[in-house]
Amino acid sequence: METYTLIVLLLAATLRVATPLLLAALAALFSERSGVIDLGLEGKMLGAAFASAAVSAVTGSAWLGLGAGIGVAVALSLLLGFACITHRGNQVVAGMAVTIMVGGLGPTLGLAWFNLGGQTPQLDGPGQRFLGMVWPWAQTARETPFPGLLYAELLSGHSLIVYLAAALVPAAAWMLYRTRFGLRLRAVGENPAAVDTAGISVIGLRYRAVMISGVLCGVAGAYLSTAASAGFVRDMTAGKGYLALAALIFGKWRPWPTCGACLLFAFTDALAARLQGVALPLVGVIPVQFILALPYALTVLLLAGFVGKAVAPRASGVPYSKEK
Repeated sequence: METYTLIVLLLAATLRVATPLLLAALAALFSERSGVIDLGLEGKMLGAAFASAAVSAVTGSAWLGLGAGIGVAVALSLLLGFACITHRGNQVVAGMAVTIMVGGLGPTLGLAWFNLGGQTPQLDGPGQRFLGMVWPWAQTARETPFPGLLYAELLSGHSLIVYLAAALVPAAAWMLYRTRFGLRLRAVGENPAAVDTAGISVIGLRYRAVMISGVLCGVAGAYLSTAASAGFVRDMTAGKGYLALAALIFGKWRPWPTCGACLLFAFTDALAARLQGVALPLVGVIPVQFILALPYALTVLLLAGFVGKAVAPRASGVPYSKEK
């Protein structure tokens, strides 16, 4: 019974850990399908996390914090688009510049505004945070191991953003493969010249893609600081933007396989948290450093040996210049 309970709790933790990864991976999916490499995911999530926590702490409203986080992430996406789409700059350099800039700017503003060492005030109460949503009869169902515990822990008790992230996977798949916008978006990432010849604005499509990326990164950042945590701390994204890119490559730029990759990486992360301080037979207590490196080591191993041939959109990373 203890093993069953541990597995259910581990799966529930996997869903919570996977949420920011999934949102960021979907953000990168739209951006890269349009031909824009988005290495600014980490920076946009970090900026959104700071803005969400700061606004929520000042106003007492998590919803206003969410709006602020989305606004900051969209502004950073537009900045990235201005550099890469309008001025045809190097997309890798521009994305890294956004991440480095926000990585220093957030804690600096936090120190200046709140004088808490670069952090924001702790968020407390349902108004300032997105707390878990308890479904009907969840507390009663918890007493029954199967299927009550599954219902109470795996389905119930998550914040609204967790359910939103799960719903966005089929929505993204439908948008990409069943709508005119999705068809044009995939086409502009493969052959922008043909799209331009058809009278469709390549620049307009790419800007719309990076704005969608900004909205999703904003939600992911807000989740980190107002749902998964109770405030902003320095470097709280901890490489999740890069893990999301790895999940996108592992999923070969498709929504459902990308979702599976995010769940796999999140499961490893949740398992690593459970293994801290646990003594295993013939091994003893595993060093904390090894446990913390486990998700990233798995990422490298999977991408190096098991992902197979992953072919990015042909125009990915290539600035488009309209022929005269």
